[in-house]
Amino acid sequence: MAERIDNRALDEAVAFTSELIRIDSVNLGNGDGTERKAAEYVAGKLSDAGIEPVVLEKVRGRTNVVARIEGTDPSADALLVHGHLDVVPAEPADWTVHPFSGEIRDGVVWGRGAVDMKNADAMVLAVVRAWARAGVRPRRDIVLAFTADEEDTGQYGADFLAREHPELFEGCTEGISESGAYTFHAGSGLQLYPIAAGERGTAWMELTANGRAGHGSKVNRANAVSRLAAAVHRIGEHDWPVRLSKTVRAALTELSRIHGLDTPDFDAPDFDVDALLAKLGPSAKLVEATVRNSTNPTGLKAGYKINVIPGTAEAHVDGRMLPGTEEEFTATMDELTGPDVDWQFYHRGPALQAPVDSRTFAVLRESLEHFDPDAHVIPFCMTGGTDAKQFAELGIVGYGFTPLRLPEGLNYQAMFHGVDERVPVDALHFGVRVMDRALFAL
Repeated sequence: MAERIDNRALDEAVAFTSELIRIDSVNLGNGDGTERKAAEYVAGKLSDAGIEPVVLEKVRGRTNVVARIEGTDPSADALLVHGHLDVVPAEPADWTVHPFSGEIRDGVVWGRGAVDMKNADAMVLAVVRAWARAGVRPRRDIVLAFTADEEDTGQYGADFLAREHPELFEGCTEGISESGAYTFHAGSGLQLYPIAAGERGTAWMELTANGRAGHGSKVNRANAVSRLAAAVHRIGEHDWPVRLSKTVRAALTELSRIHGLDTPDFDAPDFDVDALLAKLGPSAKLVEATVRNSTNPTGLKAGYKINVIPGTAEAHVDGRMLPGTEEEFTATMDELTGPDVDWQFYHRGPALQAPVDSRTFAVLRESLEHFDPDAHVIPFCMTGGTDAKQFAELGIVGYGFTPLRLPEGLNYQAMFHGVDERVPVDALHFGVRVMDRALFAL
C-alpha cells in the first residue's frame, strides 16, 4: 500500500471530489442533461497520468469516458470499475451550503454528488493516478467507465455503451461500482459495512386512465381522474408478499449471527421475516425494503380547467422487483389497475444477484477489515438500481463497493438525492486506501 498510495493520492481524492461537484452535470430526465464538462475533466485527469481515454456520446453533451489499464497477465479476465458523472437536481435554498459549491468546511466536502457518486469517481481517479506515478500495474486489465445518464434510464450512458460499444468491455467478468462498503452504525458500537451483492429490478411505469370528457357540473361515471385515483390508491396501499432472494437470505443469516440469534430457517412454514427484522434493531434498515417488491406512486397529471372533466389522466409509479418475480409483478399490476386503466413500463431493468461466496467478495471483505478491524462486513441487496444492470447484459457480475468510514450520526443513506449531501475528508482518505487494496488484490 505504501508503495502505491501517497499523500498526493489522498489530497487528489478530496480535490477531485470538490472540483467535480462544482461542474454542472445535473440530469433532469427525459434527455435533459449534460455530462460533457465532467467527462472532459475526468478524461484530462486520466490523460495526465498516461491513461488513454475514449470519449463517447450517443447525443451531443451526454458524454461517457472509457479507459483500459493493461494488466500484467493477458490471459486473466478483466475487471470493470464504473461510476456515473450525472447528479440529480438540488434546490440551493434548502441547503446549508450551496449544493454546487464543492465547499470543504470543517473537514467535510459538501455538495450534490458528494456521495452519489462524484466521490467514488474521484477516489478511482486518485488510485489509478497513484499507480501510474508508482509505475505499478494490476495483474488483470482494469476497464474504467465514467458514464452519463445513470440518474434516469441510462440510455445515453451505460445502455449506450453496452449496446453499441461492447468491444470496450471485452474480457470483463466482474464490475465494481456504487452504494456499498460504507459504515452503517447499528447501535452499541456495532459497525456494519454492507457490500452490495444484488439489486432489485427497476419497473418504472406509466398509467393512463381513459374516460368520458365533460362538464364538471354533470354526473360522470366514466371520470378518468376518479378511475386513475382509485387505481393509484390500490397500488400505493398494496401489501406485496415476502419474496426472499439469495442475497437477502445471506444478509439475514449474517445479521442474525452478528446479533447472536439462531440461524434463520427461511423454509419453515412459520418463518416470519418481519418478526426477525424486529429483533435486528437498526440493522433491519439494510434489509427491510428488499424482502418484498414495491410500488410507489410518484406523479399525477390530469385536466386543464377546474370545471372540465378530462378524457384522460396519467400517473407515474416507481416499481421494484426481486429476482424471479416479474411474472407475479405484472399480473398483480394488471389486477391493481383494473379494466379502466392501462399501464406500461416506461423503463425496466433486471434484478441482479452476485455470489457472496466468491473470491471477489472475500477480497472486498478483507480490504475493509484490514483498515477497520471493527468492521462487520455483510452482503446486502440494494433497493434501487445502478448501471450494473446495463453491464449485466454483457455478462458482467456487479458488486457495490464505494468504501467510506463514516462517523456515527452521519446518515449516509438519507443523503442519496437528499439535502445537505456531504462526505468527510477522512472518509475519502479511507476509501482511497481500501479501494487501492481491493482493486490491486483483485
